[in-house]
Amino acid sequence: MSSRHATTPRGLNATRSPLSQGRFGRMFRTLTPATFGPNEADNIANLSALADNMVGDFDPPKDGPDAEESGIPALYTYFGQFVDHDITFDPVSSLAKQQDPDGLIDFRTPSFDLDNVYGRGPNDQPYMYDGNGKFLLGDPLTGTGVSNANDLPRFRGRALIGDPRNDENSIVSQFQGLMLRFHNRMVDDNGGLSFQDVQQRVRFHYQYVVLNDFLPRIVNATVLNDLKTGGRYDRSKLAYYHWKTYPYMPVEFSVAAYRLGHSMIRPGYRLNDAANMLLQIFPDPNNPDTNALTGFRSMGPGRAIDWGRFIDVDTRAYGVEDDSTNPDNKRRLQFAYRIDTSLVDPLRQLPPEVASNPSSLALRNLERGWRLGLPSGQAVARAMHQTPLTDEQIKIGRAVDNPGAGDPQVPIASIANGAFKGNCPLWTYILAEARQYATKVTVAATGAPATGITTPQLGPVGGRIVAEVFLGMMFGDASSVLSLDPNWAPVTGPDFKLKDLVTYALGNGAPLH
Repeated sequence: MSSRHATTPRGLNATRSPLSQGRFGRMFRTLTPATFGPNEADNIANLSALADNMVGDFDPPKDGPDAEESGIPALYTYFGQFVDHDITFDPVSSLAKQQDPDGLIDFRTPSFDLDNVYGRGPNDQPYMYDGNGKFLLGDPLTGTGVSNANDLPRFRGRALIGDPRNDENSIVSQFQGLMLRFHNRMVDDNGGLSFQDVQQRVRFHYQYVVLNDFLPRIVNATVLNDLKTGGRYDRSKLAYYHWKTYPYMPVEFSVAAYRLGHSMIRPGYRLNDAANMLLQIFPDPNNPDTNALTGFRSMGPGRAIDWGRFIDVDTRAYGVEDDSTNPDNKRRLQFAYRIDTSLVDPLRQLPPEVASNPSSLALRNLERGWRLGLPSGQAVARAMHQTPLTDEQIKIGRAVDNPGAGDPQVPIASIANGAFKGNCPLWTYILAEARQYATKVTVAATGAPATGITTPQLGPVGGRIVAEVFLGMMFGDASSVLSLDPNWAPVTGPDFKLKDLVTYALGNGAPLH
């Protein structure tokens, strides 16, 4: 790493892309769209059958280690959601008809510029700022064992932030608040810098985490190494994601590959020490619980997050499986579920205010991919010069180490009378591929298995799509860290990770310059 990591990045005032929005498009334009039946009704029926198999049985949120856990701390699921909201937003598309991705508009700039945090800036949205280049924070939050926490700034319950989607659940909402605090502390630590210079420093740290921490968590190292020369990402290695003037948003990424995070969601999460703070992600439709993690409202009392439960800002006990009385289980670091072809039961029927017709998240993903004309996973694999997975390798079910009677592994060719034989929807294929590229991850917890936790990662199809789009967007942004100074690293050193970003936002750790 260059010695320049401790100096002011070059080109902080470089002009950003003139585009305020981008467009969607295709990476594999010549491939035939995949279909799963002779007519619309059969396509929907067959996709519905696959979606039903891709959602697990009801499993309530619980404390303690879980067979479905990966070695990835739970916050990365919601950091991935935060990243998605930074680079893509399509508020006008519908599942009601076939769609042309070339006609869709991405109302987010296709770059990692944190416009979901900064909005249009203090001149155009002064109600988000205090007049001195810092963000306004919301009311103090309470939580057992938690201090120094704030809600987002709100007006009549609605968050005053750059992207309203970052208030859609309690976790991404409070992470948005951390990003506001990260900026504010950067202002305090760098007195005299302009708003634009501080903003660029924040972006550099965020982009550094995306490239050097988040991507290696979700994409297998063999895939990332193929995109490097001399240990550094190399634009000339991008083989499938190309653009003429400005980067675009590929539907293969937004509708398939980057929906990996849906399989990483747990049934619920514990926010802090309070007995009633182990919450479901959505209310149970058969037994509605108004205290679920749903958002778009002022944060309720007692809901402040203890971040050590979501990211390894400290070291805690790993816990003991199936022991509800163990106190370590209630304070442990929770881990994301494995990237696999199984979603948790609360995603089978989303609340009406979140989605409907269909309300199943799996079916929404599958139907959207079909209506946008995505090719099959096998077709994309062949186009990428990969040997496609066999039907036997594409199993639908949880990627646990020792599947039992409660973990059916359904061959995809047996679903819907063979409609998916050799013809797997791209999203499902990418999730199944991850199972073939699992690695063992050692986790930062006392008493954790010394051999590590099985952690599926995106492989040569899904991982390559995600990595090329991430890298392409940064190489295509004249003011990104990869374009301005690819040797840059935070002043604290090249090992800066998401946990360090959280630590800094909480007011701990060394100043960043």
